[in-house]
Amino acid sequence: MLKAQVLAGGRGKGAFTNGFQGGVHVVPVNKAAEVAGKMLGQNLVTKQTGKKGKPCNSLYVVEKFALERELYLAYLLDRNHGGPVIVSSTEGGMDIEEVAATRPDKILTTPVPIRTGLTKETAQTVASSLGFQGKQSEAMVDILIHLYTCFIKSDLLQLEINPLGVVSDGRIIVCDAKLNFDDNSTHRQAAIYSQRDPLQENKYEILAQKFDLSYIGMDGTIGCLVNGAGLAMATMDLIKLFGGSPANFLDVGGGAKENQIVEALRILQENPRVESILINIFGGIMRCDVIAAGLIAAIRKLGLNKPLVTRLKGTNLAEAMELIKNSGIRCIVTTDMEEAAKKAVVMSTVSTMAKEAGLNVNFF
Repeated sequence: MLKAQVLAGGRGKGAFTNGFQGGVHVVPVNKAAEVAGKMLGQNLVTKQTGKKGKPCNSLYVVEKFALERELYLAYLLDRNHGGPVIVSSTEGGMDIEEVAATRPDKILTTPVPIRTGLTKETAQTVASSLGFQGKQSEAMVDILIHLYTCFIKSDLLQLEINPLGVVSDGRIIVCDAKLNFDDNSTHRQAAIYSQRDPLQENKYEILAQKFDLSYIGMDGTIGCLVNGAGLAMATMDLIKLFGGSPANFLDVGGGAKENQIVEALRILQENPRVESILINIFGGIMRCDVIAAGLIAAIRKLGLNKPLVTRLKGTNLAEAMELIKNSGIRCIVTTDMEEAAKKAVVMSTVSTMAKEAGLNVNFF
């Protein structure tokens, strides 16, 4: 078995950018090098990667087992249950998402009380639901307990085994795994995070994490800088409503410092997809004049050259407007959220069209 090591699911049904189909292959030993050569160094595109795909710089090479059964097993932190749950199914394999959508009765969710942990009795119940009896049940209980220990000690949000295979001699094999770590645990999990591959992740998301910024990359052309997750979501909704597309979610939080605003704008300035920037600040805990001062300093420091729309509302608004007016920076300032979103969309559209035509546009 050759399995592309990229941070995405659906690899078996994916395709490489060179046209080679599939990120998982069963091959004879004498063909392994040839097939590997078509996979390594290419981007693999799956349902989870976006159009660009993820770079395949390593392969997992493992013995092919003749599986009698393919099962699904996962540990997750579940909000509804207020702690860990075991998600299990007798219908494991590539199409587990289809099973969840069309046959949800085939998927069992078992809560694990965080204070008591996974008991042997609960593990036996899960093992029985997967069809194990006798010595196989004992082996499955042992696997379940060890996986739970790994889940807790490694600060995981998700530990997914798909498939959990049963071979003809009765052995239970963990054939593949997907692990999702809690980023709040980096101080405890330094050894694990030292193995992080930045090529598999959005470089701007990694940069944002260094400055405690909540950033998620998207495929649009309007860069967003907002304080508050709810306002950030509403801002992106408005952009879509007026025909634009956000390039990111970026929440600087309620107490952002000047250096965080500088770094947030640096991310938007460096992102080649961003054609215009929309700053939307509601001054509650964070005063508008503090944001304005940070914005002015950031623009001067970065030499920001992308069209910028700033919407300010709330505490010390008048002082903020005066600061921006006297600063000489080039940007559109408004107190109306819809107006700001409309202008950001227009600027992005014009900038994109001008770039395609090889023209330069001065918005100010």
